[in-house]
Amino acid sequence: MLASICRRRLLFRIHQIPRGGGGGGGGGGGGTNPLQSIPPARNSYSSSAGADVSNSEPCPDTVSYLISCGLSPTAAAAATTGQRLRICSTDKADAVCALLRHYGFANADILRIVRSASVLLLVDPERILRPKLDFFASLGFKPRKLATAPFLLARSLDKHLVPSIQFLRGIIGSDDHLRQALHRQPRTLSSDLETSMRPAVEALRRGGLTEAAISKLLVINLCVLRLSPDRISKVFEDLKEIGMCIADSRSLYCFGVMCTLKRETWLRKLQLYTSFGLSEGEVFSAFKTQPTMLALADDNIEKKVRFLLDELKLGIHAIMSRPVILCYSLDKCILPRCAVLSVLMREGRIQRQIKLPQALLGTSREFSTKYVLKHADEIPDVVKAYEGKIKFEGFGCDT
Repeated sequence: MLASICRRRLLFRIHQIPRGGGGGGGGGGGGTNPLQSIPPARNSYSSSAGADVSNSEPCPDTVSYLISCGLSPTAAAAATTGQRLRICSTDKADAVCALLRHYGFANADILRIVRSASVLLLVDPERILRPKLDFFASLGFKPRKLATAPFLLARSLDKHLVPSIQFLRGIIGSDDHLRQALHRQPRTLSSDLETSMRPAVEALRRGGLTEAAISKLLVINLCVLRLSPDRISKVFEDLKEIGMCIADSRSLYCFGVMCTLKRETWLRKLQLYTSFGLSEGEVFSAFKTQPTMLALADDNIEKKVRFLLDELKLGIHAIMSRPVILCYSLDKCILPRCAVLSVLMREGRIQRQIKLPQALLGTSREFSTKYVLKHADEIPDVVKAYEGKIKFEGFGCDT
């Protein structure tokens, strides 16, 4: 009952705080907190809580405690020196871990927090952590996602978290979409509202995006709010150069990918694709259809394209006509599916002239229904192939 009341109060506070402001710093996680004066993104917190941190040597008792939490000796020693951590009261650290478990954090989540933000073990769990955990719980924020950005728990509730969430809610709209955006990019919430988020949104507006388009873009890739206005303007220019109109619904997905790439990275990947015999125009056309093809690592692109060209004998133009295939995992998806098709060819259930791109694409359920379950009783090898127990060795020989 108490937790429910706290969540209702927190939600009320979100709606009451003015769009541009932050509340006072007292109580409820907004009071005196040695963590809040240090920028969270730097991952270099220090605390004077109960110890003299002038000594840069690892603290044996602290190292021992961190090891008991699951850290390796090396990581534990690094935490005590890099973050100048001294745990003088294991009771407080134990209380922090117990509180996290109470809010649904699994042991793996707590280990992740201790590894990247071990200084949180020094804070007052009831005064500093509980109000923020209540706040995130009221938003439906999953503990495992919060564990990927634990320094959010070091930010002021009234001065940063609440006004930032209210601002995002005003831009994105529904709470479901807000949760979706935050779960995809939780670290973005650590960005400063006035110097990062607001200027980024204004730059998107100046670029010609409607409010509805901005809302959708932030759900797709919230980290756009971490870009400078100049960088956002450059992305608009790059989209225009490749012939992408912002009125095209696909432009938001292209924008979401391009904002994660440095310009030199974008040009390098373009050169990589053209090295397979494509023109720049063909690459841009495929990118508009499947933007994530440029978000892949260079070696991943090289490995997949070479496999499709050399092993499956597909033409590069056929590949680029369905560029989504490049976003499928080679080891977990394409190879097992090829193994299944190879077994069916061997048994004469499908023709060797089957159109491979169409056969390989689609959801796991669609492929499994059409090519595995349909033949599983009579040809058990299709199940083994799909499970990776029969390896793909090409379509020209038995598997």
